[in-house]
Amino acid sequence: MKPETIGKVKFGVGGFICGLAITMIVGFVLGGWTTADTTQKMIDKAVLASHASICVAQFMEQPNSEDKLKEFIAIEYWDRDEFIVKGGWHKIPGHQEASPSVALECAERLQALHHQERS
Repeated sequence: MKPETIGKVKFGVGGFICGLAITMIVGFVLGGWTTADTTQKMIDKAVLASHASICVAQFMEQPNSEDKLKEFIAIEYWDRDEFIVKGGWHKIPGHQEASPSVALECAERLQALHHQERS
């Protein structure tokens, strides 16, 4: 190969690599691109949030929800998710299994709801 051809190839390959790097940086920083792992974490977080919202709604829709909320608040903080599990509010209609993380998130949201009502 001629020396000037080698220089052109090196310049072209270097330009391609720089262009690729700039495209990736702009895509991930400004374009909202994510990796599969990050996307899965975002999906899991969104599903947990929606299931916890359903749990809170099921808890608050029961006829004696005010009394149950007072009973819930009277329980020690670390036992509140177990109270949710025993009540079955963490079970999502149409799902076979209920996630313990839903009960925990639901308990935290009920706690926040109680604090919001007191304010």
